[in-house]
Amino acid sequence: MSQRRIQFIPNLAMIIICMIMLFPVFATVVISFKQQSDVARNPPLLFPCDTLETDFSLPACRFFLEGYERIFEFKDNAAALFGWEATGPIISRYMPNSLVYAVASSFFITIFAGMAGFSFSRFVFKGRQFLQVSILALTGIPLLTNLIALYQMTVSVRRLIVPTIERVAASQQFSEATTKFLTDSLDRAILIAVYTGLLMPFSIWIVKSFFDAIPRDLEEAAVIDGCTPFQALLRVVAPLAAPGLLSAFLLSFVNIWNEFLTNYLLVGTTKQNLRSVMVAVYDLTGANLINYQVLAAACVLVMVPVIVLFLLTRKVFFSAMVEGAVKG
Repeated sequence: MSQRRIQFIPNLAMIIICMIMLFPVFATVVISFKQQSDVARNPPLLFPCDTLETDFSLPACRFFLEGYERIFEFKDNAAALFGWEATGPIISRYMPNSLVYAVASSFFITIFAGMAGFSFSRFVFKGRQFLQVSILALTGIPLLTNLIALYQMTVSVRRLIVPTIERVAASQQFSEATTKFLTDSLDRAILIAVYTGLLMPFSIWIVKSFFDAIPRDLEEAAVIDGCTPFQALLRVVAPLAAPGLLSAFLLSFVNIWNEFLTNYLLVGTTKQNLRSVMVAVYDLTGANLINYQVLAAACVLVMVPVIVLFLLTRKVFFSAMVEGAVKG
């Protein structure tokens, strides 16, 4: 068998695997542009391009924005930038919630994981090996085993802080809207803290591998030139470890954006305005068991931010993964 044929077989296998994995995404996008009558066809058709004479005719294709219109719920608003605004809860409320949770949690994860990874990489102290093994072990604990404890801790924190907020609001004569904003901010802070803690162990190991790959001579040279150890970290080490820090941020962002169970349990049904977009899509299934084009449109909109983020940062992301695998 020739060398070219040997190389062709694994390439063909990877192409087939990628096509199989991407087909559900492609089908979801197609369904999101269908109308209700085409979605309910039996037997179903992937492309709504059939006629009485043929099963597929390109000029006869029927694609509509019905699903997206029901998700966006556009309404006229003279004060808006374009004279209209999207009032659908997924666009106006739940996607911004997920964006806040993902960005804030990923930021704290990157900062704390960077400091912890640098400490494990550069300093030798008593219990260092035990802490590293313990952090690695935490990544293998299933989330379900922690949810009950997280729920009880969340309830305890609310019982401890919410009455204080209400007393301060009453003494300062805050409006009901201001009081609600403060309590909602507390719940958002709790969710961000939970997400930060859940994804911290894995991020520490990612960042540590990049710090291990940076020679210590660079820090020593910076200290000799007059930098303090902290300045050497900020001005020399951190820029070189930026790909690893960015990788931790991206992985954390994607995981938090796609997270469902923690938000569903901690927020529940009493704080609908704090739900993430994944919980909102889940709630959408109850009201749209037949209107699959609406569900598909919501799924496509949920995928867009992550895809855009990946496309914008793919070069740094791939270089970070390769560098971490080779040098870490």
